[in-house]
Amino acid sequence: MPREQERQETWHVDGHELTVTHLDKVLWPDDGMTKRDVLAYYRTIAPVLLPYLRNHPVVLRLFPDGITGQGFYLRNAPESMPAWIRTAHYHPVTEEAERVVPLIDDAAGLLWFVNRGALEVHVWAAPADRPEFPDWVVFDLDPGPRAGFDRVIEAALVLRQRLASLGVPALPKTSGGSGLHLWAPIEPRYHVDMLRTWVAYLAEELSREYATLFAPPDGATHDEDERITLDAAQNSVARNTAAPYTLRARPGAPVSTPLTWEEVEGGQIRPEQFTWQAVLQRVHDRGDVWQKDWKPGKLPIDGTIQSARRRTRRGEHRQA
Repeated sequence: MPREQERQETWHVDGHELTVTHLDKVLWPDDGMTKRDVLAYYRTIAPVLLPYLRNHPVVLRLFPDGITGQGFYLRNAPESMPAWIRTAHYHPVTEEAERVVPLIDDAAGLLWFVNRGALEVHVWAAPADRPEFPDWVVFDLDPGPRAGFDRVIEAALVLRQRLASLGVPALPKTSGGSGLHLWAPIEPRYHVDMLRTWVAYLAEELSREYATLFAPPDGATHDEDERITLDAAQNSVARNTAAPYTLRARPGAPVSTPLTWEEVEGGQIRPEQFTWQAVLQRVHDRGDVWQKDWKPGKLPIDGTIQSARRRTRRGEHRQA
């Protein structure tokens, strides 16, 4: 068989016929991970990944020549996309034209994008038909340049305790990079602007109460900073976050991996241990560790919003 044909196969997935190509192309040179490996990873992990994508617009990060090549974000549905992949219409307030954004409902749609170079999958917190009312709140813990992962773990545990005191359960996952994400599933009744204000208020409180651990949310950081920033801006219309179980285009092929709080409390986890092979085995053995705790809840944010607004008004009054 000619070598060119060896690199191309036809897969039957979810009732669709997919032609997958260049299967021997190495996408992670230092790790030897090929395009076939990436496709196989996403095909296997799809049952636990897809529930977090359904009805939510996705943003794909493509690296057609592998992680050492140039990457780009795909935010709009490409014209070449087959008709069986659903789309949604979204009109950004800052743009004149309406956007058509892709939705991924099944493994076939996921693999269609992966075959075209998508290595990372990012997802909106809100569904396509109500983009201003998210299904979860994102707490993005972003470490400063000198902050080790132990500091990230410490910040996550402090934030978890604060949220628990408010009756808000949150679930941890690695970002796939140097930080941690906490996601809190919620009832879709809170406007995203209200959520962002609430998270920003919590970030301000924590930076005052734990000044050596949390950086001020609007403050400047420097190269020696060992503090953690809680980024409230992740809670914005059309803002996307690394989906649970997505690969990240970094050396080692790490995965943004859902965790248990027992693992975080143990203090031994490190992002680099959650490679694609390790996560496949983890899911095989344990399933999705978030599944039993994914219960949309209410948020006690009305009083917090009012307090934040009073504080803002006091600050404006002092400046005047």
